[in-house]
Amino acid sequence: MNIATLLDMAAAGDPDRVAIGPRASGTTCALLRRTAAGVAAVVHASGARELVFAGLNGPAFPVMLFGAALAGVPLVPVNYRLSAEALAALLAHTEKPLVVADQAFADGFEGFDVRTPEALLAEAGSVEPASGLEASPDDPAVLLFTSGTTAAPKAAVLRHRHLASYILQTVEFASADPADAVLTSVPPYHVAGVGSVLSNVYAGRRMVHLGAFTPEAWLELVRAEEVTSAMVVPTMLARIVEHLDGRPAEVPTLRALAYGGARMPRTVLEAALRAFPDTGFTNAYGLTETSSTIALLGPEDHRAALASEDPEVRARLGSAGRMVPGVEAEIRNAHAPGAPGELWVRGPQVSGEYKGAATLLDADGWFHTRDLAHFDSEGYLFIAGRADDTIIRGGENIAPAEVEDVLLRHAAVREAAVVGVPDEEWGERIAAFVVTHEGSAVDAESLRGWVRGHLRGSRTPDVVVFRDELPYTPTGKLLRRELLTTIRKG
Repeated sequence: MNIATLLDMAAAGDPDRVAIGPRASGTTCALLRRTAAGVAAVVHASGARELVFAGLNGPAFPVMLFGAALAGVPLVPVNYRLSAEALAALLAHTEKPLVVADQAFADGFEGFDVRTPEALLAEAGSVEPASGLEASPDDPAVLLFTSGTTAAPKAAVLRHRHLASYILQTVEFASADPADAVLTSVPPYHVAGVGSVLSNVYAGRRMVHLGAFTPEAWLELVRAEEVTSAMVVPTMLARIVEHLDGRPAEVPTLRALAYGGARMPRTVLEAALRAFPDTGFTNAYGLTETSSTIALLGPEDHRAALASEDPEVRARLGSAGRMVPGVEAEIRNAHAPGAPGELWVRGPQVSGEYKGAATLLDADGWFHTRDLAHFDSEGYLFIAGRADDTIIRGGENIAPAEVEDVLLRHAAVREAAVVGVPDEEWGERIAAFVVTHEGSAVDAESLRGWVRGHLRGSRTPDVVVFRDELPYTPTGKLLRRELLTTIRKG
């Protein structure tokens, strides 16, 4: 199935339902289909083999996603925050691209065929809509550059069959209530941004966009548009909770709030559950290479974990939940039963492929996520962190998340990140980077003692560095390489 078929179904089933924007004046499913077909005609006439999109999260992105699918070319969303030099390096991996960039970012694409969304949409409205250009299910639908937090960015290949499989396995067609509206604030170049468009169009849920995130703007838009569901990354939720400062969110229509994209600090989640007492929370775990979500911790799981006195059940508040239908998982190379090992997954939505490289799937179709994980007795998945981030100190493997979780339980600590630093005697030393709450006072030795009191002595940070902020990608992933560079220079 080509992902454009999802839009075809929505437009045929309820053409007048608003797909994007305000309920009274937004873009209907039928108009979205017509506009996307116009974009496809323009793309085809240009001779482009890939459609690059560099813009804020907004109404133009769904049109470009389906327009590319109808034109039979892949969409390549790129991070508009990158420098012109970095963008040129990414585009060197594309084939005859047509670049659609917001006016504010267009200067970063000198030498390429560049059009603003407004110009392209105006042209699309004046041409005969394209038909019969759709790619086959096995052709690339989206090329997503990985965040590059541990290595140089690579273009993950998500084929139409991967994305269609994810939607068909996890979303019920036309299942949304006519009053439902979703607030989308995840960047278009993140796999969750792609998955959000496809799943909400297929479900028939109206999409409301927030281009530039601030907690004030997010809360205001939820109230103004009577948003019923939303998806955020952990850094966004942390900023919302900090802005509320113990007050209730007062968003009566918000029934569901999903989070994912990076590890959620337990303290932030518990504060959010208090701030949104009538909202059901869902943790969505997935990777770019798996076409988005592969495990879910649903609202009932959150409530049960928060209310339980059973340590195993309560611990599930920090889990990724259970695997979604159609995806298998297994743990390999664990040192002991129940200990973290390497997480491998397989299923029809799993790509495991980068452009210009051989498949990363093994002979039986399994993909190595490079995450360390374990399952509890009821099949709940716990992610311990990236295998590449594991600290090996004196021959002992230490997951940074284990130390970070303890630091975050300290009343003075707002954010924490732990990395391994090369050491001639121990192999690696443990370095902790800490951001404290405003007005809090704590010294390095007190934090080292705090960790030593909760974990084995070998997990005590050798050095504690205080910072005003930690480096994150826009989607909330910690840039550990920057921290390593900082401490090595120091």
